Amino acid sequence: MTSITRNLPRFFVDLGTAVIGEKCYSSLVENLNVGDVECLKYSLSKGLGLGIVVGGLIMKVPQLVRIVSAESARGLSFSAHALETLSYAITTAYSYRNNFPFSTYGENLFLMIQNTQITLLIIYFPSTALRQTQDSTGKLILTSLAAVASGAALCLMPTETLALLQLGTLPLSLLSKVPQIAQNARARSTGQLSAFAVISQIVGCLARLFTTATEVGDPIVSAGFALALLLNSVLGMQIWMYWGKDGKETYSKTTIGVVNEKEKEDWAPERRGRVDVVVTPESSPVPRHTASPSGRKWSRKID
Repeated sequence: MTSITRNLPRFFVDLGTAVIGEKCYSSLVENLNVGDVECLKYSLSKGLGLGIVVGGLIMKVPQLVRIVSAESARGLSFSAHALETLSYAITTAYSYRNNFPFSTYGENLFLMIQNTQITLLIIYFPSTALRQTQDSTGKLILTSLAAVASGAALCLMPTETLALLQLGTLPLSLLSKVPQIAQNARARSTGQLSAFAVISQIVGCLARLFTTATEVGDPIVSAGFALALLLNSVLGMQIWMYWGKDGKETYSKTTIGVVNEKEKEDWAPERRGRVDVVVTPESSPVPRHTASPSGRKWSRKID
């Protein structure tokens, strides 16, 4: 068997060496040493990293499809997606300018692009309550200009300053989940939030915990992914709890004229000490029948 694995085409050799390194390629592929635990863990970590990057290409696509098909961004938090997009942009710029392997940050680039589109769609399809008061066109232009200016600033600022911003991406990415969780709790509905996107983020955080522990070993980064996993799990629980519930205005479903017993109990304390005065509507007087001038005059006949 090793005679085959040691004579593979050059294309496969170069690809395997680029992904898992020459040492692990020689041990696992050429010598078929499946007992090399260190190389097995490293190869699994590399495979998960590439899988996360590929998954980042489609992670937010179902969310985009839901918004466009429904022509509504109901239930999605603008501030949450704006903060998350900024975090992805900082990580992408920092990794690119430090010449990191694309497999370690590629998903951030794709998620930044998709999140930018979602943020603009949230402005383009505002909630019902804001449609009459919000200037969508003006806000779209301002947000687009702010995105372009932020990208240019991240590309031109000194590396030292970018490193400081990178330190703030972990709390920034965590805080970006709080507005969405709060909005879901207030509305008791997840609106157009995509279950596929949330589940993909949960799986991605689990994979990144493994890859970080295997390749980096940084406890701060691992703690950040652990907290992100916790908050994404909260979003997943909200999707499960509010599944099938419509967060639209509840008054549209209220039956007029029907009062349940709970409402009667709530009203009872407010009615104490009050005197209800009932005013009957004033009715029009009943017209009297009078003899018409042309009518007959009746008299008693005297015999």
